[in-house]
Amino acid sequence: MKQAKLLALLALRRGQTVSPAECAQELWADQAPRSAGAALHTYIRKLRELVAAGIPDIDPKTVIVTRPGGYTLNPLSVQIDAEAFERLAERGHRAMAGGDDAVAAARFRQALALWRGPALSDLPRGPLLTIHAKELEERRRTALDRCISAELRLGRHYELLGELVAYATADPTHERLHAQLMLALHRAGRRVEALQVYRDLRRELTSRLGIEPAPHIRDLYRAILSADRSLQSEPTREREPMVA
Repeated sequence: MKQAKLLALLALRRGQTVSPAECAQELWADQAPRSAGAALHTYIRKLRELVAAGIPDIDPKTVIVTRPGGYTLNPLSVQIDAEAFERLAERGHRAMAGGDDAVAAARFRQALALWRGPALSDLPRGPLLTIHAKELEERRRTALDRCISAELRLGRHYELLGELVAYATADPTHERLHAQLMLALHRAGRRVEALQVYRDLRRELTSRLGIEPAPHIRDLYRAILSADRSLQSEPTREREPMVA
């Protein structure tokens, strides 16, 4: 398992030199044994053996490279999903900035399709991988939020309902997702359910965190309560700050 953690750390720092101290911090936290240096060399050797077995035509030392300051995973030798996700998500952000919601939604969906569950969920993470996992999850959440916002502006509220219900149920204090679900339900003619989503969110926030929903979500609630007709038209980004 320590070999897998070490490989994950090198992969997430692909092209960067990871020092022996950082490796030891991830593998043993603050309880590194006296033999940590020798053990690290053994793990690197075994990883190179796996590379040699899987790619016999390449020198494994050119894949996992020893540098003066530590070890580097050669960026030209492997591809990782995290980088593909970043490239696609960045294209989505650029398309959204340019006002092209259709392209933005398509790129975000391609990026999100690369995920197979929570980041690094199959590893017992140490301190460094924990930080990387949180960073990856935050980037995924941002891409998801912006994807749904773009698709709502494209009038895809019916298609989004099942997905939004699942996300809101899994994260009962995520205000942005709940606002998106409220709007999708309202546009689908399910105003009562949209209002109940707000009440459930408010109950969770007040009981767990002692706070009220954000002002823009309260404004959305009042607009739905009063059957504001402007919510039924396809909004622009400027008219819909509460979910964009």
